[in-house]
Amino acid sequence: MPQPQGAELEAVRARRAELKERYLADAATRPAPTVRGVHHLALICRDVEETIRFYQELLGFPLVELVENRDYAGSSHFFFDIGNRNLLGFFDFPGHDHPDFRETIGAVQHLALSTSPEEFAAARKRLDGAGISYVGPDRGVENSLYIRDPNGVGIEFYCEELGFFEGEPLLSS
Repeated sequence: MPQPQGAELEAVRARRAELKERYLADAATRPAPTVRGVHHLALICRDVEETIRFYQELLGFPLVELVENRDYAGSSHFFFDIGNRNLLGFFDFPGHDHPDFRETIGAVQHLALSTSPEEFAAARKRLDGAGISYVGPDRGVENSLYIRDPNGVGIEFYCEELGFFEGEPLLSS
């Protein structure tokens, strides 16, 4: 995908600085959120078993529920435990023709999952053992590695504490 350059790049950066100045509140004056957090992310999969095997057997996310979708007969709705009382959910839609993943408006670019240094190393070892390619430490971002699941969903293993970005706290405790 082409990246902006020259005057176009400078305009994008100026616009970002303007938005930051206008909307980014200081932690001391930031209002409290109006919800408790993410209950689950709901994504679409092509094949239920392939998705379960990938997330549970390769990534180590326990499957915690598998039921029929309450508003689409025959569709499965299933959940994985991704830690910290967070769930990753999937639906399949039998009979629908789903195109391959495209990075476009409305698509999920990636899910960034916080991991310890030990689990980061273990994930890398499992991916290497399974022959799954990834990008990350090889491109100068030593605390991240990125993969795509069998459905095209981007997953980032981010070796960073929850609520932090590049060592800086984004959230107050």
